Amino acid sequence: MLLNVSYNDKSITRKIDTEVGKPFPLKERWAMKGIGSPKLFIFETSVEIRNLLILDNTIDSCNIELRPKGIIVRFRSLLETFALVIPYYKLTVHKGNLATYGVYKDHYFIRVQADTKAVQKFFKKMLDYKADNTPTSIEDL
Repeated sequence: MLLNVSYNDKSITRKIDTEVGKPFPLKERWAMKGIGSPKLFIFETSVEIRNLLILDNTIDSCNIELRPKGIIVRFRSLLETFALVIPYYKLTVHKGNLATYGVYKDHYFIRVQADTKAVQKFFKKMLDYKADNTPTSIEDL
């Protein structure tokens, strides 16, 4: 679900919280050593997201926030902030060639550069958390 989260709207906040859970409490954030990614530079996206990003001339970047039941990918275009809300059961992450990762949900995708250790460490943390907290599917039994 791609949403405009620039303004404090309770209905949008409720949608996000039901989809991916409420934000982690402060104690859990410290235990996890942070829940946010470093700045991720976007080099390829799906059509819907690309149409938003080409509206301004800034460098395309985003960040990812971990939630208990999913992730939120946030990016800015013009003066608006957009969020791609992805529950873990719909999240697919592809490790591309040398230093790229792709985050996919249905027909949305964002490919980012992973040229620093911090970015690679964050993606490892995200995939480990997803593996630990996603319920076992029927195909695995």
